[in-house]
Amino acid sequence: MKFIINVLSTPAILVGLISLFGLILQKKPVEEVIKGTVKTIVGFLVLTAGSSFLQTGSLNDFGTIFNYAFNMQGVVPNNEAIVSLGLADFAQDTAYIMCIGMIANIILARFSRLHYIFLTGHHTLYMSCMLAVILNVGNLTGPMLWVAGGLVLGLIMVLSPAICQPTMTKITGTEDLGFGHFGGSGYWFSAQIGKLFKNKSKSTEEVNFPQRLSFLRDTTVAIGLTMTVFFIVVTFVAVVVRDGMSDPTIAAMFEGETETHWLVWAITKGLSFSGGVYIILSGVRLIIGEIVPAFRGIAEKIVPDAKPAIDCPVVFPYAPNAVLIGFLVSFLGGIVGLFILGGINAALVPVALILPGVIPHFFCGATAGVFANAEGGLKGCLVGSFLHGLLITFLPAICMPVMGNLNFANCTFSDADFSIAGIILGNIAQFVKNGGLFAVCVVLFALPIVYNIIAPKKDKQTEA
Repeated sequence: MKFIINVLSTPAILVGLISLFGLILQKKPVEEVIKGTVKTIVGFLVLTAGSSFLQTGSLNDFGTIFNYAFNMQGVVPNNEAIVSLGLADFAQDTAYIMCIGMIANIILARFSRLHYIFLTGHHTLYMSCMLAVILNVGNLTGPMLWVAGGLVLGLIMVLSPAICQPTMTKITGTEDLGFGHFGGSGYWFSAQIGKLFKNKSKSTEEVNFPQRLSFLRDTTVAIGLTMTVFFIVVTFVAVVVRDGMSDPTIAAMFEGETETHWLVWAITKGLSFSGGVYIILSGVRLIIGEIVPAFRGIAEKIVPDAKPAIDCPVVFPYAPNAVLIGFLVSFLGGIVGLFILGGINAALVPVALILPGVIPHFFCGATAGVFANAEGGLKGCLVGSFLHGLLITFLPAICMPVMGNLNFANCTFSDADFSIAGIILGNIAQFVKNGGLFAVCVVLFALPIVYNIIAPKKDKQTEA
């Protein structure tokens, strides 16, 4: 079981197996099968390495020093942290839900009109854990919990890519690629905001720089310089203004063989951020070049018109400027949201104070920026990203009361789909228990299949 969990939760191996299976179904020569499989795995390993380098090299440190600099305290939105707590009590349930959920995903992709195979393994694991916790609140245990959770997971695995697909097609210029990241409802929301500015603003990628600033057209340079400035300002406030070196946590960040000067540290971290993004983009290009052709075998043999739904960095190369703008503006929205929650907590009702997590605001905010830009250009990107930042601040605060055994933890899920699924299913679980809750999950899973059977289908010419 542990081996299966590791395979299913390791994106590189999972997607490599999908690529291998697809190429074999197409009866490709052995050398092409080996090449395509290896390049797909390597591409995901490069993407993962870039994400890890970015997270450990810059994002975590920026979040820590930012919270110290501006004296922020509250609940941290972090998927990895909350899942580690959940797995302490629900590891076996999570494993079974994940396995059943992936089978349910294939069934829905085959027998409904939502032809998406969700390939982001770690997000599948996170959602499985959350469903195990929430359904346990409804007194489901054992096989009933596993089946109910797996069916709901399979449903979310096709719904999230489906709502993103219209804008995803605009971003990539093809219908062959889906979007697999459980922040889909947030990206859909930012895209709808972007539509309000349709034809009113040029794309973020068409911004004209003066000749002397033409170097900012280079994504690596633009991101590096911008983040270096941010690191310098925040580190200055933390170390010089607030005497951060007297705090053991802050002081430890500058320790090594020799103590690093805060300015050198800030410059290095800012440029490391840009390096992490560069690695991610390289991995994405490698994956797209291999997974889409390989996936045709699955689409032709098992699930007609199947689309691989891939992790959020897949859209980053299409609008690098929007990536940076989306991150910064979403983070600003998170700060504003924190103050709004503080006001609500002080004047109206007790509510959790959600800190602006740098990691979710980068990966989710940057993606929201790309989606909003595709629909509404620069203005859409600015407004859509900001409101997305507010959204992923308010939703976790609303979701926390229904999190059962985890509602007292000092962290929560960050991305929009987790919160929305948690709010809906958590409230149902508080009122519908045992077999009734199981029946609700079965009905929800069956709805797309029933709709596909009874609703008239439009031919492709009519849809076009």
